[in-house]
Amino acid sequence: MATTDNNTPATTANTTRGLVPLPENVARILIAVGAIGTIASTFMSWTYTADFPGDLTYYGSPAGLQVLALVAGALTLLYALTLWNVRGLRWLNPADAPAPILLAAASAFSVSWFTAIAIAVDLKGLVALDPGAYIAAIASLLALTGALALPHPGKSFKDLVAKAENLPPATTLPGWAERLVITAATAAALIVFTYGIGVDPDASETFIGYLLLVIFGTWALQTAGLFDRFATLNAHHKGFATSMAFLAAAIFPFVEGNEHNANLGVNILVVATVALGLNIVVGLTGLLDLGYVAFLGVGAYAAALVSGSEFSRFSGVQFPFWAAMLTGMAASLVFGVLIGAPTLRLRGDYLAIVTLGFGEIFRITVNNLDGSSGPNITNGPNGISMIPDMNLFGFNLGNAHDIGGITLGRFANYFLLMLIITGIVVVVFNRAADSRIGRSWIAIREDETAATAMGINGFRVKLIAFALGASLAGLAGTVSAHVGYSVNPAPYQFAGSVPPNSAFLLAAVVLGGMGTVNGPILGATLLYLLPEKLGFLKEYQLFAFGIALVLLMRFRPEGIIANRRRQLEFHETGQLDIPEQGLPASTVGVTKAGA
Repeated sequence: MATTDNNTPATTANTTRGLVPLPENVARILIAVGAIGTIASTFMSWTYTADFPGDLTYYGSPAGLQVLALVAGALTLLYALTLWNVRGLRWLNPADAPAPILLAAASAFSVSWFTAIAIAVDLKGLVALDPGAYIAAIASLLALTGALALPHPGKSFKDLVAKAENLPPATTLPGWAERLVITAATAAALIVFTYGIGVDPDASETFIGYLLLVIFGTWALQTAGLFDRFATLNAHHKGFATSMAFLAAAIFPFVEGNEHNANLGVNILVVATVALGLNIVVGLTGLLDLGYVAFLGVGAYAAALVSGSEFSRFSGVQFPFWAAMLTGMAASLVFGVLIGAPTLRLRGDYLAIVTLGFGEIFRITVNNLDGSSGPNITNGPNGISMIPDMNLFGFNLGNAHDIGGITLGRFANYFLLMLIITGIVVVVFNRAADSRIGRSWIAIREDETAATAMGINGFRVKLIAFALGASLAGLAGTVSAHVGYSVNPAPYQFAGSVPPNSAFLLAAVVLGGMGTVNGPILGATLLYLLPEKLGFLKEYQLFAFGIALVLLMRFRPEGIIANRRRQLEFHETGQLDIPEQGLPASTVGVTKAGA
């Protein structure tokens, strides 16, 4: 904010008044008072009955949605204090942008008002609200009003919530301090995820409040430029950051004692691993595969047949852990080559139709190999059940084990195993993407004709991608067969209400961000966790997927976690999350020329 000679505030050329006509000093006070009021309200009763999820009837003990409102109020207060340049908080909003303050206030407003409305709807009227709920609603409205009154660049609401540009240089920290920041951020992410996955499925209201807080809170941090600075720290300490991420994931079963939530974690990792394999085919090579879930099924059935189950056609055969996994990978690899060899000369929609046909052929075939319609190999629609638990070097994953005084149940054991497998797949993906063959995949994706003219054998390159993606899906399938105790044809279809299916996997890749490592993992987590925690979505899962993809294509076609190259494809340089000066000179020139 510029000042005149008599020390009165003056609006700069690129700054306008706020959307609400209030003096800036008044706006600051409203934000701070509103944030404090929101925090104070969480220590009061919000309703008179314990029938509402979370039991919000106690004084002095926040619970459920009150805890979320408390966090949102604290975030709003911290950003409000940056308006007075409080020492030690400058890093929260280095560019003094109004957007983070507005979004933090919006998080408190959305959580408080949603809770008040939910209480009134669930308990049949405003009479169900106690004073705490009214105070939270009024206080959060004051904070939001004050945030809207802050001067901001531009002339529209879109400009108001735009990401801060021209961030000042970050303070240079010693190496140990940078690692400490990465550790703290990773711990915070673990706490946020653990809280979300621990929400009772019957408490949909609490999970919606959690989503509101996460969305607006994350948006606030992103517009403040903190994610860019954190990405820079990760780039400086890539190995340490990756190790901390996997360490945090490994800690999850130790801090989350609920076996149901551990089972959710296992299934998320299985789907994420398969999505990473599909990301090689779709994200890196640009091949639209609509029957990819069949490779997961091939691996699962191959492992089940050699598992020693009495319902297996080869019931006397029981391979050890490593051999069963290699069998599942090899079977999927063979099927990938057999299907890819005659079909990968096709392009675009024609290839998509052929892969869709393969997925349906696999499901129908295993459904009919029951000894009646065909040879008795898969036991038809009944599948192969009673698959024994894996035994890893004498460590039975089906038994509970005490480690450091903490009991790890069956699903916690499989979670740790699947985490190791996911780590291996991430390494394979990164190494392949950065290799010569990975660059060939990207060239094929961008323009197959031009890549072929430059000497790349398009058919061979695509076949390698298809085979590698299939083998990674088969690897995940071997674990999923043992986790679920059985395999049957039902899940291995193009679309259905129960994941995994091909549409679910493709949505995870597109939603998370094609061509990235973190994107499919985030996409799989969201798509698996949301229907589980929001019970009313289970019957409308495909409808919700469609709405999410339409919104994504409209507002962020490159996915939630964007690959720089894909951002260049969909946006002009000035619209990117990455500032123009951070792009290679040749890339910026091409982008401007294309625009």
